[in-house]
Amino acid sequence: MEKQPPVQPVSAQPLRGRVSLDPLLAFWEKTLVPECTHMRSMFGDLTQKLRHIPELQGPIKDIGILNKYQDIIRPLMSPVFPAASFNRDIMGALTPCTLEPFFVTPEFRRLFLDNDNFVKASLEKTNKAEIQKKLSKIYFLILERIYGFSCQRLESVDIKIVPDEKNGLARYFGVTADFQFVQITPLGSPKKLSKKDREDITNNLTNLDILAKHIDLAQFEFTGFAIVRALDVTESEVISALERDLIDQHAIFSSDGIKHMESRLQVLFQRPELAVGIAALQGDQVMIIKNDCSSNINCLFSNSQHVNLNEVEGSVWMQAARNNAVLRVPDLAQKPDLVPVEQQAVASGIRSMLLSPLSYQGKIIGILEVFTTTPNELGPIDAMLLQQVTPIFCVALKRGMDELDKHVQTIIKEKCTAVHPSVEWRFEQAAISHMERLRQGSTTSQMEPIIFKDVVPFFGQSDIRGSSLARNKGIQQDLTDQLSLALGIMETGSSLRPWPILKEYKHRIQTKIQEISEGVTSSDENSVFSLLNKEIAPIFKDLVGLGDDIARQIEAYTHSLDPVAGMIYNKRKDYEESVSKLNHVLSRFLEQEDSLIQTDFPHYFEKRQTDGVDYMMYIGAAMTQSQRLANFHVQDMTLWQLILACGLAWHTKKIQPQLKVPLDTCHLILVNHTPLSIRFRFDEKRFDVDGAYDVRQEIIKSRLDKALIKGSGERLTQPGRIAVVYSTPAEGREIRQHINFLMSIGKLDNDLEMLDIDDLPDVRGLKALRVGVNLKSMVSNNIIEMKTG
Repeated sequence: MEKQPPVQPVSAQPLRGRVSLDPLLAFWEKTLVPECTHMRSMFGDLTQKLRHIPELQGPIKDIGILNKYQDIIRPLMSPVFPAASFNRDIMGALTPCTLEPFFVTPEFRRLFLDNDNFVKASLEKTNKAEIQKKLSKIYFLILERIYGFSCQRLESVDIKIVPDEKNGLARYFGVTADFQFVQITPLGSPKKLSKKDREDITNNLTNLDILAKHIDLAQFEFTGFAIVRALDVTESEVISALERDLIDQHAIFSSDGIKHMESRLQVLFQRPELAVGIAALQGDQVMIIKNDCSSNINCLFSNSQHVNLNEVEGSVWMQAARNNAVLRVPDLAQKPDLVPVEQQAVASGIRSMLLSPLSYQGKIIGILEVFTTTPNELGPIDAMLLQQVTPIFCVALKRGMDELDKHVQTIIKEKCTAVHPSVEWRFEQAAISHMERLRQGSTTSQMEPIIFKDVVPFFGQSDIRGSSLARNKGIQQDLTDQLSLALGIMETGSSLRPWPILKEYKHRIQTKIQEISEGVTSSDENSVFSLLNKEIAPIFKDLVGLGDDIARQIEAYTHSLDPVAGMIYNKRKDYEESVSKLNHVLSRFLEQEDSLIQTDFPHYFEKRQTDGVDYMMYIGAAMTQSQRLANFHVQDMTLWQLILACGLAWHTKKIQPQLKVPLDTCHLILVNHTPLSIRFRFDEKRFDVDGAYDVRQEIIKSRLDKALIKGSGERLTQPGRIAVVYSTPAEGREIRQHINFLMSIGKLDNDLEMLDIDDLPDVRGLKALRVGVNLKSMVSNNIIEMKTG
């Protein structure tokens, strides 16, 4: 792309322009007088006077002469400069090309002209873009009036910044030019444009080089005058600038950034002494950012003062947050019963305040405050102005808090891996405290202990009954099938060649088949794999040439092997797929049910999946941010466990026809309503019970899997039944009430057993209730919905 030559300033262009009253007189004669006949006599008087003043007729060589005839110019300009708003409007009549003012309103003169009636030097500075816009307007005028183009004008607004005379703060004015009273006259015959020329211009209306190629500005004369109007756009310009600034978080969370933002708001409110603060709410902490921040690190946490939320309780800041509306404090010093943080604010000179809550998706995340040291300085109009900029700060603060949250989550994942959502708040508190200690210079800070006291444990499991036996049967069948195929190859080989080694292999295979038929041990898989793959299979390549029969047997043997395992894996694969499918259904149902009950009372939940599923839950006031939990929730959770076990049994029944290996589940619930404490083990990255007494819960859990009914030798857990283990009579009574209720609605069979459990290692005196699940009634009545589809 070729580099465009620099555009010359307007004053350097070959433009011919002179002031003339003729376009204005034509407007009076052709438009104004016919529509407003009462002005006919006035127009007659003015034209009569103009006939006797030759220097005002036609192009005016010296615009200074206009000052002598204000008694004529003022009424002649009255349709353009209305008398009713003359002292308020910001307007001026300027020469057509050089844009020198010759008739202006008082406000225009005050804002834009110096004592010599020239445009202020600071305003005459124009950049390349402004020059291009002005040249484009001139070309567009020629195209429309001379060549009949119907092109859209660049109706852009030039922004001029003017310091306020009283406070020195910038004010923004949008300046527009009106060329209604500018006439364009070609000097000779205007250049004719071909069809190709017109297409070239149409396709390149904003390309000044292309326009200059077709139109020579020196061939046209501009007479008349341009009207310039200005409007105070300080408010909209500052708000737009704030939006641009706050796209970059640096605009709030660094020393330079907050000072720059404060200067923007000083211009918006036109108060040079205005100061700004932002308070971010993070858990039980308030992070306050003001212009005393000295760091240029882009960080909400590092560049703020931290106070506890309790310290601002009862203050005007909390009042604004609770009302969720802009709060105006005329004079903080006059507020009765100042709390300590308010007393500190008054001591530092804060008097008049506006406080605007910052919210995101309906949640208060902080407070925006503007304040001055002068009482009653900020009024209701200022409060309305603050409302307009509040949404910008809401988004900016949310982005900053998201960045802080990412940093907190990084620490949590580093120290604790994944954390259950129900207790994430506590880990966030610990991470922020850790960050606070690092911020204050500690080099040895570690995450503080995370302990939840007085929580009630809930344990349950749905175990696949006979899973080990089913797996062993699968192993036994696969090994026998593979050995039998190898035996057939050895027998065929022996019949073809009387090699002693083939007879020995035949004997070893037969011996191994006999051993496996009596039961599979943990070493059988390895011994068979070693025999077949390391000793026998290597000689197949030498046996293939003995004949077609043995070649076919070897090929059938090879095709029967699993390509990954290198062994026959049919029955074991069927078993593993069946266990996986059943586990998936049970696990998904368990997760879905827990997610539903989490909405009623949040609790810690962890699930483990092996041959079946088991889960561990803890519930207590300490695990909620509100530190409150109704007592009945413990009973509700126990009843929920029984309903959950019914659903797990029903899902087992539902999936059984799809399993290649018959599997069934036994369901166990451990009830222990004695509160205990749990501690997060940072080394193991998991929760565990805390204290020697509380370890009893873990011991019981580990022993229950093999529990037997006292005096019978029968396993406590049985397929299709729910066993509930407990320790105290009160727990037993509560469970019976729940079971009776579930019997009455058809979820459980009416076959309740009250059982004693054989003593387990280090555990004595446990009792159990066992009851069957009414699967037929549940299916017909749709009591437990299918939620795994």
